[in-house]
Amino acid sequence: MKLGARILCLLLASSGAIAQHPARWSAEKANAWYAQQPWLVGANYVPSDAINQLEMFQAATWNPQLNDKELGMAQGIGMNTMRVFLQDQLWQQDPEGFKQRLDAFLTIASKHGIKPILVLFDSCWDPNPKLGPQHPPIPGVHNSGWVQSPGMAELTDSAAEPKLEAYVKGVVGAFANDPRILAWDVWNEPDNGADQYGPQPHKTERVDHLLPLAFAWAREEHPTQPLTSGVWIGDWSHPDRESATTKIQLAESDVISFHNYGWPEEFEARIKELQPLGRPIICTEYMARGAGSTFDNSLPIAKQYHVAAINWGLVAGKTQTYYPWDSWQHPYVLSQPTVWFHEVFRQDDTPYRQHEVDLIRQLTGRGTP
Repeated sequence: MKLGARILCLLLASSGAIAQHPARWSAEKANAWYAQQPWLVGANYVPSDAINQLEMFQAATWNPQLNDKELGMAQGIGMNTMRVFLQDQLWQQDPEGFKQRLDAFLTIASKHGIKPILVLFDSCWDPNPKLGPQHPPIPGVHNSGWVQSPGMAELTDSAAEPKLEAYVKGVVGAFANDPRILAWDVWNEPDNGADQYGPQPHKTERVDHLLPLAFAWAREEHPTQPLTSGVWIGDWSHPDRESATTKIQLAESDVISFHNYGWPEEFEARIKELQPLGRPIICTEYMARGAGSTFDNSLPIAKQYHVAAINWGLVAGKTQTYYPWDSWQHPYVLSQPTVWFHEVFRQDDTPYRQHEVDLIRQLTGRGTP
């Protein structure tokens, strides 16, 4: 083979490899995408009749009518995005049915002008998820039925990787060109130890192994939506102080996302830590009233810096996240908390605090009083 032909073959092979393994978005592409979005304000959404991701999407408990009502309430106060958690066992149980229900959910959300961020994996809470009927809420306890994805059995079993890859590629591939989806959150708090459930050996090492793979699997489906994974602990202004997990998150994310449940001074400082990365910033979790994070304090700062803001919780229900985190140590069985931790609406659909919904409408310039 002549030299020129050999070089051409090498170039073609190289371009093929690049096509098979798409790169992270450039900062320019990410910022151009963000410039096309309105100011994004929303909530982490779980229907009030669901204790977790499985109950939200399993056929036996899927409730499109309630989704329609509650997303309409979100639209009415000016929200235009939701962060919605999926679960890998839903795909293994019934991939076609799961896709159909997710498609129906996206149709409902689009009807209300809401573009969700879909979360693929999650390291928080119960490490032993099980399909089928879920246990009832533990009285007085915050988020007592939330489950990890993947569970520890699959996370620590290298033989389970093909199943996880099939899930990511199946879901992302099915909706890779869907304009109803805002973004993909590849892994929620990957370095969360979920310590209230006891030791989970080798969790960190396995997550750090799978996290870049999950990004790669999603990218192989060529999604038109950006990928992200939200950082939540550590010092983000000094790369030498970041954990290995945080380094992966920041290096792989097309758009930067973060969590902060602190006072407004801390919320603003965290935004400033991330600004030097030169990419759009989305706060995918905030608002824990008892911890100092409120709509009144944080949302105006988010608007000032043009940071998307997604609080935890919409309507009080089976997740019971109106109870604070310390309810795991001291369940609120005999009394309600003095101040609700999360959630915007009560079970009867009235606002927990009218001033908050008025403020969201005012700052977004959307919604209907």
